Amino acid sequence: MEGYELAKRVVELALEKKGMDISIVDLRGITSSFDFFVVITGSVDQHVRALADHIRKELSRQGDKPIGYEGANNMKWVLLDYVDVVVHIFDPETRDYYKLESIWNDAKIERME
Repeated sequence: MEGYELAKRVVELALEKKGMDISIVDLRGITSSFDFFVVITGSVDQHVRALADHIRKELSRQGDKPIGYEGANNMKWVLLDYVDVVVHIFDPETRDYYKLESIWNDAKIERME
């Protein structure tokens, strides 16, 4: 699974675990490092962990394993790197502090409900 299709699958998986304030940030043509960010908020550190574990487990079942996994020690900001898609899972305070989407203000941002 690649690009936007993978990003949409991440959104589906996050919604299964009640992920909040989900966005897909389209970075094609802006950076050559990756195509999409998926940004998700978990309510508390246990929720952030549950979201990260669920996404990793379910994508691994379909053959998509992350090449990078960071933030497992504190669960304030977890990053899952799937090459073309990078998943960021934040607790509310950390997401508000870093305002990741505003850094890429020239990108198309799709808010998911």
